[in-house]
Amino acid sequence: MIGKPTFHRGHIAFAHDLVMAALSFVAAVYLRQGDLGVMGWDHTMMVLATLTFTGVAASAFLLSRMYKGVWRYASVNDLLTLAKGATLTIGIFYLAMFMVTRLQDLPRSILIINWFVLLALLGGPRFVYRSWKDRRRAVRQAADGRSRIPVLLVGAGDEAELFIRATAAPDAEYRAVGLLSEMGTRVGRNIHGIDVLGSFTELEAVLAQLRARGDGPQRLIVTDHRLDGAVVRHLLDDADRLGLPLARIPRLTDLKDGVEDQLTIRPIAVEDLLGRPQTVLDRDAMEAMIKGRRVLVTGAGGSIGSELVRQIAGFGPERLVLFDAGEFNLYAIDLELAGSHPDIHRVPVVGDVRDAAKLRTVMAEHRPELVFHAAALKHVPMVEWNPDEGLLTNAVGTRIVADACVEARVRLMVQISTDKAVNPTNVMGASKRMAEMYTQAVDLSGTPTRFVTVRFGNVLGSTGSVVPLFQRQLAEGGPLTVTHPDMTRYFMTVREAVELVLQASAFGLEHDDYRGKIFVLDMGEPVRIVDLARQMIRLAGLRPDVDVKVTFTGLRPGEKLFEEIFHGAEPPLPTERKGILVAAPRSVDAEELGVALSELEAGCRAHQPERVLAILKRMVPEYAPQTAAKSVSAPEPVA
Repeated sequence: MIGKPTFHRGHIAFAHDLVMAALSFVAAVYLRQGDLGVMGWDHTMMVLATLTFTGVAASAFLLSRMYKGVWRYASVNDLLTLAKGATLTIGIFYLAMFMVTRLQDLPRSILIINWFVLLALLGGPRFVYRSWKDRRRAVRQAADGRSRIPVLLVGAGDEAELFIRATAAPDAEYRAVGLLSEMGTRVGRNIHGIDVLGSFTELEAVLAQLRARGDGPQRLIVTDHRLDGAVVRHLLDDADRLGLPLARIPRLTDLKDGVEDQLTIRPIAVEDLLGRPQTVLDRDAMEAMIKGRRVLVTGAGGSIGSELVRQIAGFGPERLVLFDAGEFNLYAIDLELAGSHPDIHRVPVVGDVRDAAKLRTVMAEHRPELVFHAAALKHVPMVEWNPDEGLLTNAVGTRIVADACVEARVRLMVQISTDKAVNPTNVMGASKRMAEMYTQAVDLSGTPTRFVTVRFGNVLGSTGSVVPLFQRQLAEGGPLTVTHPDMTRYFMTVREAVELVLQASAFGLEHDDYRGKIFVLDMGEPVRIVDLARQMIRLAGLRPDVDVKVTFTGLRPGEKLFEEIFHGAEPPLPTERKGILVAAPRSVDAEELGVALSELEAGCRAHQPERVLAILKRMVPEYAPQTAAKSVSAPEPVA
């Protein structure tokens, strides 16, 4: 049984628009002629022309999909759709009239007049309706005594505009009362009627002004995610002093990628405190390097390796070989990749970079064109207590990977290094410096395989880093342990670090004149660890040194007060790519270094720490081990 036809508001809108179309044609003729006659047309001809115009409009309106929008939310996009429908109507009608009458009786100017009149008659009622609904809603909310949370927005860009538009929804929780702009030139302007009241440095004065007029904000919301971490830290300090909670909205990329399904307010995270402005990336070069190629990642289950796998998968490699000694980590990243990129041919391989035979077998079977070497023992205390194991993985293992790449005629090997390799005071840093030296020497030897070494500092949230430690200590009620009040570290998010690694890799591959150089990621300004600890306490809604203590445990063996990303003899030079610098540290003959590494490997496999440390000091003369009393408190990983 066929049910009764259902009518909805789209049908009403369609009928309204047809009436407006007919009226627009009649009005255009009248405005042009001064009466309702067109030269030789009689009233019958005028009626036929009007009906024809209306019929053409009906088809054009449906083709333009004018009834997908809701009048209540009429916007600029809806206006563009109306303009499209009006243009299509005028074009089709006058083309038909030209074919029938050659437009002998119809003045050409009516075409232009008709377009403007039709657009006004279609758009005017929509925007009047929206204004009326907005006013009714505002009156109803005032009558119900409903109040929204007043907020002051930090940033006057696209994200702020998105937030303000979102607060126009009937169920919005927040109400913007003002904006702060990083650029003073925007002060005095407004976005959707919300005024830019001052710059970031004028927060206290703006807050006093809003409170004086009875519109004091209850929250400070960061909308500009391009802000330097130092600016966010300063805002956090000011907001804490002024008694305002600090929050942020999701990044636009999170909304686009489906990470967030709505515009929700989130607490400020430690990444916001330590982040830097987004570097513009040459994604075309990165895609050209990876797309359709066979790629192998060592240490694929680690913090850096797993992020490398995620981002490489996004560029569509032909095959992705995941090589890791840890079964569970390998299982986890393989499972994740199966869900996010099921079409990619992936090969999980349990293997150790210290096993030369296994590595050569894998290389021969899968013939990778690109190798990203992220496998390493990276925890300073662990390597300090087990120098033979650290050197066997970090130095000897890198040699094994590099030699296997040359043998398999790999196009590019990327060596992941660390700022701890500069003037190292611990075995981990010295072992990574030896790895740098070897890939540098092989790169200068003229081999067809290109070697790109990328050096950077601490990665936020990586296993064993200081941020997860502080988070655990906070959950336990404190105290937060810092080894020294003057300790500083460079920080970078894992996503940004890997993006820049890929950027540097593509750049190095394209520029053969950078052979033997080391690419260094611009880490920005170092951060005092004690300041980071206190800011994390504030982010948890607690008071440093009152609710949660910060205690100092003393430097440990091998630990430095500050890290360096350049040796004094390797001054940094900029490259064509923002965020990437280049250094030219001293080079060592590949044959001499190979002999030393063979001797080092023998000592490591024989578990002779005194012997391997003597070789290490000889090959890395800047290695200056430090000794310090061990902490009596719970151990804290190096930041």
